[in-house]
Amino acid sequence: MALKIRLRQQGRTNRAFYRLVVADARSPRDGKYIEALGWYNPIETEAEKRLNLKEERIQHWLDHGAQLSENAVSLIKGTAPEIVRQLTAREVERRAKAAAKRKEKKA
Repeated sequence: MALKIRLRQQGRTNRAFYRLVVADARSPRDGKYIEALGWYNPIETEAEKRLNLKEERIQHWLDHGAQLSENAVSLIKGTAPEIVRQLTAREVERRAKAAAKRKEKKA
């Protein structure tokens, strides 16, 4: 089962409110999800009421193989940049390892 950390739209017309959730990649945007990891209210003016994330749970799901959507990355980057940094470092390491393997195979 491929897991995604993405935004789930809620609220009413013209007053959107989003939840950051872990869901199966095949489920619809507003469908069933596994766990809620926070929320985002773009309409709110106060910073404390605009965004709330459970950083330790986000890290937990990333360690278990969940992928971040583009919008989720941009939200997390503002409040918990170390999570995005670790994810980027992991990707760079994986690509370097694959390149070394290709180079070894070629020789």
